[in-house]
Amino acid sequence: MGGTGDTTPLAELLDERQHLIDVARWMLGAGPTAEEAVTETYRRWYGLTDEERAGISDPRVWLTKSTGTICLARLSAPGRQLPGPGEVDADAGIEPDPDLSEEVSDVLLNALGALSPSERAAFVLNDVFAMPPGTVADIVGRSPHECAELAESARRSLRADRAHPTPSHQHDRIVRAVRQACVLNDARHLVSLLSLHAIAFFDGGGKIRALTRPVHGDQHVAQALLTLLAPRPRTVLHLQAANGRTAIVVRHHAQVAAVISFDITDERVTHVWAVLNPEKLRGWNRPHPPADGHGAVRHV
Repeated sequence: MGGTGDTTPLAELLDERQHLIDVARWMLGAGPTAEEAVTETYRRWYGLTDEERAGISDPRVWLTKSTGTICLARLSAPGRQLPGPGEVDADAGIEPDPDLSEEVSDVLLNALGALSPSERAAFVLNDVFAMPPGTVADIVGRSPHECAELAESARRSLRADRAHPTPSHQHDRIVRAVRQACVLNDARHLVSLLSLHAIAFFDGGGKIRALTRPVHGDQHVAQALLTLLAPRPRTVLHLQAANGRTAIVVRHHAQVAAVISFDITDERVTHVWAVLNPEKLRGWNRPHPPADGHGAVRHV
């Protein structure tokens, strides 16, 4: 020992810890519960031998997997203690703290609480932190395909969790207004159409350089949409049905480049789901569309 070969810049260490806290807060809620999960993660790290730590090529990935596993265990069986380093106990855990963090809206956090532990883990790790399918599978303890299905089930539950479902004609009117605000680059009007706690998800699937974390709040969501949909030559915003509701379909050089759908409650947009992954848009770019002319997008 005594060398500096394994020294890591302080800024990276602080960023690493904040990343782990973010993962824990999304899965467990804010407050001491998330902090305890991260503390347990580092305890396990230092419980490894020097040789074991040296054999870990990417400590951040290892720490993230450990934090996810710890959080999943806590969600699976509230009220029990966590296993020690090297132990596998899928039933260990404590009750998540109900307090809310600044980064997670109360609407979404409460909705997440209604999901099963596996659904919540798959959704958070896949959609919020854009982790590779293999990593998500390792944490959840299922195959990548099963995790994709769990994440999709979570999305369906979150989309259905609305106190007052918006009638189709109102939904259509609001989406048309959103499109118009984007076309005119009218930030003030766009913000007025969004819920104060609106959240936007951008699914690039690692195939396009898109935001990898959700955007929170009406001002930030509006700015993200206006930036994404900034006027460019040969780029057009159409209105078309997706998953049975009016959505914004973005075409660039006549090819569908994005499908953006919306959840609306009390005449305000609460969730924005932007599919940018070219693989998921293949069905929209087939030479012969379905007979009804309506595409369908899976948010996986």
